[in-house]
Amino acid sequence: MKILFYTPQSDAAVWLADLQRVLPEADLRAWQPGDHAPADFAIVWRPPCDMLAGRNSLRAVFNLGAGVDAILALERERPGALPSDVPLVRLEDSGMAGQMAEYVVHAVLRYLRRFDEYAQLQAEHRWHVLDPHPRESFTVGVLGLGVLGAHVAQAIASFGLPVRGYSRSARRIDGIATYAGPSQFDTFLDGVKVLVNLLPHTPETRDVLNAGTFAKLANGAYLINVARGAHLVERDLLDALRSGRIAAATLDVFREEPLPVDHPFWREPRITITPHSSALTLRAESVAQIAQKIAALMRDEPITGIVDIARGY
Repeated sequence: MKILFYTPQSDAAVWLADLQRVLPEADLRAWQPGDHAPADFAIVWRPPCDMLAGRNSLRAVFNLGAGVDAILALERERPGALPSDVPLVRLEDSGMAGQMAEYVVHAVLRYLRRFDEYAQLQAEHRWHVLDPHPRESFTVGVLGLGVLGAHVAQAIASFGLPVRGYSRSARRIDGIATYAGPSQFDTFLDGVKVLVNLLPHTPETRDVLNAGTFAKLANGAYLINVARGAHLVERDLLDALRSGRIAAATLDVFREEPLPVDHPFWREPRITITPHSSALTLRAESVAQIAQKIAALMRDEPITGIVDIARGY
């Protein structure tokens, strides 16, 4: 069994060592330009076009992340960059769901208990008790109900807050009011106090966090974006903050990363910034998941996590 590996990150050697440990029988090699030798599987993160193009004999391509927007964008820009009829497999959870739930729950509770405003009062040396937000109307809306989104929605609901979720196709989750499809999008947004974005990045979801979306939320709503920076129209958020339509935002992802030092988000005190760290890919869990799926494919057994190329996730 021959496995081709590529990541532009500096820890490639560590990934290779861990993969070799769980797949000792594999002939595992790091791809280099000009390498056209046969392979049975490819494990990649942001691969160059020349790596996968024409490798139609591969049994699967494994993406080292839950988000596949970068590799699908490569295919849109350079048709044929992905080998035809070869399944593209994304990571499922691999330790990310728990991290994402911690991050989002922290942000939601911070706004619910108004700790962001207390921090400002502390900076001003002011002792002042703020009226709490009414829990019954502090509705949290989760955009995207995949593995991560469903886990986040349930984690928030465990605190007794009203939670609703939106997805492209119908989903049923205990304790969560669910909405599906464009015809229910406005109904989902109506009255939401905290909007959490966990949508996949596709051409259809690009710029979904815009002035029109913000206008349908409860006045003085909060935004938490942990999906992709391309979902957010940045100027619309700044305008909504100035008008009071949006009270504050927690952003973990940005159109340009690292966020440029002169970006206006740095100067807006109502925006909390983290460096794309809400849910990190955990190497041990990811390696184990990929190894299990390779073993299943070698036994001609079905696997989960195969990307629908047309949908983009």
